[in-house]
Amino acid sequence: MTMIKPEVPSDPKAMIAEAEKALADIAKIRDGIGTVIFGQESVIERTLVALLAGGHALLVGVPGLAKTKLVETLGTVLGLDDRRIQFTPDLMPSDILGSEIMEQDDKGKRYFRYVKGPIFAQLLMADEINRASPRTQSALLQAMQEYHVTIAGERYDLPRPFHVLATQNPLEQEGTYPLPEAQLDRFLMQIDILYPELEAERRVLLETTGTSETAATRVIDAERLLEIQQLIRRMPVPEGVVDAILKLVRSARPGADNEMARKFISWGPGPRASQALMLCARARALYEGRLAPSVDDVKALAEPVLQHRMALTFAARADGMNVRDVIGNVTKAAL
Repeated sequence: MTMIKPEVPSDPKAMIAEAEKALADIAKIRDGIGTVIFGQESVIERTLVALLAGGHALLVGVPGLAKTKLVETLGTVLGLDDRRIQFTPDLMPSDILGSEIMEQDDKGKRYFRYVKGPIFAQLLMADEINRASPRTQSALLQAMQEYHVTIAGERYDLPRPFHVLATQNPLEQEGTYPLPEAQLDRFLMQIDILYPELEAERRVLLETTGTSETAATRVIDAERLLEIQQLIRRMPVPEGVVDAILKLVRSARPGADNEMARKFISWGPGPRASQALMLCARARALYEGRLAPSVDDVKALAEPVLQHRMALTFAARADGMNVRDVIGNVTKAAL
């Protein structure tokens, strides 16, 4: 099988040594998260895959499923400077980006000074992001894609790494604003958080209702996270995996040569979805101890990577189809 060569040539032995070191760190990260977050292995895996791939993630789940706790724990375990913004209807873009204030020096000369907002963090939690207006949500667009913000014509670079983990409640929709498609497309994955298993919930009851709780500790730092992210980008990708990604994404667009797309898909994923699948497949492979991704990685990541980048037709809703059903059928047919 032919391989897509990485951009930076690497000595195979050196890369294997780097991967083994990264695997040891990832195992420590998982253990560190597991001391605070019980169960939810799939959620932890997907969230870590998104961060290891260098992207942003949208966490969707009903209240009380530890979305906020997970983000706080990740900030601590990964050694990142983390900030939290509670999105509300009256939140303004300047509350996120910062603003210029007028000051006066000793000689009476007035000037503007830029005061940075909470977006200047390595891990930004956008809590209940859909409660803010579209105008405020758009304050994140440039930052999430270009990793800098522009204030009064001046560019200000964000710290590296920079990740946004946003939360959203799928039930309470009154007083909320749907995230625009351009905003959704900037999230590498949408991660659905379901109710915990019985034993995990039992452990939650026993370990979080006493006089003290276990606290997370730092395992790595930001520099180490950047090194792992660069290693993932240098991982070789089999040509068959590249073909599988292209086939899957193109099959999920309206007008594709399959009945599911023609009948049920109103609009589908663009090239950014292909990029997300490529990066996430590499990250998932390393997460599981492999040096190259497989088609199985693409299949496993199809739903979280594609579901927020698609909209269904009225015919789909009339037939009781949801986006997960459509992705499952398209993936099965394409791969």
